[in-house]
Amino acid sequence: MKELKIAAIKDGTVIDHIPSERTFRVAKMLNIDEIEGVVSVASGLKSRKVGRKGIIKISNRELNEKEVNKISLLAPNASLNIVKNFEVVEKIRVALPDEIVGIGRCANPKCVTNNEKVKPRFKVIKGKEIMVRCHYCERVQGINDIFPE
Repeated sequence: MKELKIAAIKDGTVIDHIPSERTFRVAKMLNIDEIEGVVSVASGLKSRKVGRKGIIKISNRELNEKEVNKISLLAPNASLNIVKNFEVVEKIRVALPDEIVGIGRCANPKCVTNNEKVKPRFKVIKGKEIMVRCHYCERVQGINDIFPE
């Protein structure tokens, strides 16, 4: 059986080892539909490490810290490859931050962040399943709660 390959990018960022079922959520969260230039998204690719994985290639763009933090919440084992002139010049393993600010939305409708101009702020609770605690209302919630589809 012939293996399909995704075209290489000259310069930009490759997000690899995304859980297959979360690939399109990561893409949506990064607003890839607003990115000018070439973007490749693939899901269900074979992986020796995790069985099935997703990959996103974004040409002519490096991700900022906020975007990397978003990725770490949905794909904590993902890696970022910074590509220059078709060569990987830097490989970064995403890491869960202790706190996230200005990302996501508290699931508590009565939380101050949903009723006033206050940036959401969460403490990340690391465990088998990643959870977050709202800084303001102290509600503990899952990643799917703060990033509804």
